Amino acid sequence: MSSSTSADSTMSSAIADVKENVATVLQRITAAYERADPNRRASSMPRLVAVSKTKPLELVIACYEVGQRHFGENYVQELDDKANNEQINELCPDIKWHFIGTVQTNKIPKLASIPNLFCLETVGSEKMAKNLNKACEKESRSERLGVMVQVNTSAEEQKGGLTLDEAAELAQLIDKSCPALRFVGFMTIGSLEMSQAQDGSNPDFERLAQTRNKYCALTGAAPASVELSMGMSQDFETAIAQGSTNVRVGSTIFGPRIKRT
Repeated sequence: MSSSTSADSTMSSAIADVKENVATVLQRITAAYERADPNRRASSMPRLVAVSKTKPLELVIACYEVGQRHFGENYVQELDDKANNEQINELCPDIKWHFIGTVQTNKIPKLASIPNLFCLETVGSEKMAKNLNKACEKESRSERLGVMVQVNTSAEEQKGGLTLDEAAELAQLIDKSCPALRFVGFMTIGSLEMSQAQDGSNPDFERLAQTRNKYCALTGAAPASVELSMGMSQDFETAIAQGSTNVRVGSTIFGPRIKRT
């Protein structure tokens, strides 16, 4: 077998696996939602964001072919490359990108220029919000860019995000002072160790819900109108039980992350 034939066979197998994995994850999301306490779960079925960082275009297209529309990326340049790829735009016209990584200030204009960027989930400072708003105004985007404020619910130094009080304050600032942005909710990366606790709940996810409650108390917003992006491959079912509206699943769909060189 030639190397090209072997590579084609490997990709075909990967495509089949990814399509099956999307279906399995969606089934697990539905099951987790249906068994969750109606008083704690989201008002509607959580959204699946397929985290495609470091993965080839073929696998993104494969997910799209089975109905997946929301995709997450961690690196600005990789997102820009994929979002502006001719094949992606031809075969996936309704694709919606989420940016879920850290952003350097000099990369904000590039992010703002991506027309099918649906949501930036990692706003973590007033400076970033105002720079992003300015960049979006300069781009004259057709719609306001959806943004989430990242909350460091586990107080781990290596994780980005604000305290609960800081996050609620920043969300209000975005509402009042960033007309090119649309605040949609809060995001966190919960501690996996906490998700594996015996009682089946994660206090990090509870703290994100508390952040939403604080924001709603300050603004009068309805809790159901404020999203909670929490839950990843190893703990999305726990997050759904605690009210997640948006789960970010990568390795369970695409396999282990490919290390960047």
